[in-house]
Amino acid sequence: MRPARPADVHEIAEIIQPLVDDRILLGKDLVDLYAQIQGFFVAEDAAGNVVGCGALHVMWEDLAEIRTLAVREQWLNRGVGSALVEALLERAADLGLRRIFCLTFEVDFFIRHGFAEISGTPVPGDVYAQLLRSHDDGVAEFLDLARVKPNTLGNSRMMREL
Repeated sequence: MRPARPADVHEIAEIIQPLVDDRILLGKDLVDLYAQIQGFFVAEDAAGNVVGCGALHVMWEDLAEIRTLAVREQWLNRGVGSALVEALLERAADLGLRRIFCLTFEVDFFIRHGFAEISGTPVPGDVYAQLLRSHDDGVAEFLDLARVKPNTLGNSRMMREL
C-alpha cells in the first residue's frame, strides 16, 4: 500500500474501466485522474504491479469521501479492498477529518468497516450553503440534490465517524 504517483494513472484507469463499463463507478478522464492523484492510494503485488486503488477526496474541514475504490478482478476477496479502505481512513485521521462518506453498491463491505447508511444531509445549513457551490458530482450526491436523484448509479450513501 502506498500513495499513488502520476506514473500509476494508466494502471488506475485500467483497473476502474471494467467497473465504469458495468456502471458501478463513474468514469474519469485521464486528465482528472492526474489532477486527483494526490488523493489516491494504490495496492501493489509482490512484483510491484498495481492491483487496486482508492481515493480520499476532502469535501469540508471535517469531511471527506472515499472514491474510486477498485481492485483487479483476480485480486478480489483477498483483502486488497479492505487494506485500501484502512489506508484511506488512516490518511483521513492524519488530516484531522472526523467523517468519511462513500457512495457504494458494496453496502455489506462498508458496514464491516464501520460505515452506516445515511439519509438527508448531515451538515449544518451554513456548510450546506457552501457545499452547494461545488461543481463536483460527488458533493451533489452527498448533498442528496435533486439533480442526482435517483443518484447517478443507484448506489447507497454511507458515512463513518472517526
